[in-house]
Amino acid sequence: MKDLTDIPAVMQEIGARAKAASQELAYASAERKQTALTGAADAVWKNRAAIMEANAKDMVFGRDKGLSEAMMDRLMLDEDRIRGIVDGLRAVAQQADPVGAVMAEWDRPSGLHIKRVRTPLGVVGVIYESRPNVTADAGALCLKAGNAVILRGGSESFHSSGAIHACLVQGLRQAGLAEDAIQLVPTRDRAAVTEMLTMVDFIDVIVPRGGKGLVALVQREARVPVFAHLEGIVHIYVDKDADPVKALDIILNAKTRRTGICGAAECLLIHKGAVETIGQGVIRALVDAGVEVRADETLRTIEGTVAASEDDWGREFLDSIIAARVVDDLDAAIDHINCHSSNHTDCIITEDDAAANRFFDRIDSAILMRNASTQFADGGEFGMGAEIGIATGKLHARGPVGAEQLTSFKYIVVGDGTTRA
Repeated sequence: MKDLTDIPAVMQEIGARAKAASQELAYASAERKQTALTGAADAVWKNRAAIMEANAKDMVFGRDKGLSEAMMDRLMLDEDRIRGIVDGLRAVAQQADPVGAVMAEWDRPSGLHIKRVRTPLGVVGVIYESRPNVTADAGALCLKAGNAVILRGGSESFHSSGAIHACLVQGLRQAGLAEDAIQLVPTRDRAAVTEMLTMVDFIDVIVPRGGKGLVALVQREARVPVFAHLEGIVHIYVDKDADPVKALDIILNAKTRRTGICGAAECLLIHKGAVETIGQGVIRALVDAGVEVRADETLRTIEGTVAASEDDWGREFLDSIIAARVVDDLDAAIDHINCHSSNHTDCIITEDDAAANRFFDRIDSAILMRNASTQFADGGEFGMGAEIGIATGKLHARGPVGAEQLTSFKYIVVGDGTTRA
């Protein structure tokens, strides 16, 4: 590795090594990749004390930097969260290998037999903030899909990410795979991000995972294709035909389980016909749970709420704050969501099938839910083992990005002396 002060040279070397590793990974056996991931999981658990020690340094850095409580929660690792990292690595290891899977095949009158098969993307660049578990998730999913990956974690998680990355490298070594398959940018210098965004000769796709500012920067500056993971402006609409018990349980979980994740509810819309039967109780429960409810004029009469401003609609709080308003009907809720949504995750609570179907038809977010907490907006909960992010765009990947979404495809065409007239 070159002098770390020469960022362009450092990143060029990392890119070249990743490119070489990706060419080996493209044909690595499913067994070797599984061995690498299982070995990485074993290493993470074995080294959990060292990982938590590294995380303690990051927590001090985060406090000194003035991170919010929600961001500090994203940053923190304890034994339970490390166990979650281990479980995620094992889950990805056990999944079917997507590389080489036949997506479709057919015969043509010309005599050709055609197959469309999954192939790796090549080299994936992942730029993320705070959450050190993304190091493991992104590394595992890229490896499973036969991709090399360049990880650029946030400055806050520098030590934690380094400790986890060392375990991933140990797994690669154990499987006899190129250690350059999973590389972590070894500097906090932001210039490394700038370099990654223009490394078209080495990186095939960039995945930004973080706040609105990071994603906007990547989309604005990148010359490499981007899978955008935009902010989670998550809405829950309580229909007039919602079940009161379900509504209370779902909304409290969606807002309070973890306020700092992208699936946390940020805006509550209540049908005017459900305000007295459901809405008032839900709002009081949120206030009692310590949530600051920024309410419209109708709901502002409930004790403990504060007045909402226009800026509170379409805002990702990532904190114990939720905006709440009354809407006239389902269509008004749909209009509000379509106006303010980030196309991440939106939910309807209703027992009316027709209302749910209308909601699903007329809102085009990556994830739509009915009668379920939006905290389930997560690749692990979707059975993907882990996720590299929630893609909110419409090209290539959308929703939770797992191993399968980190592949492209090619056509295999077989003839028998076949010529075209």
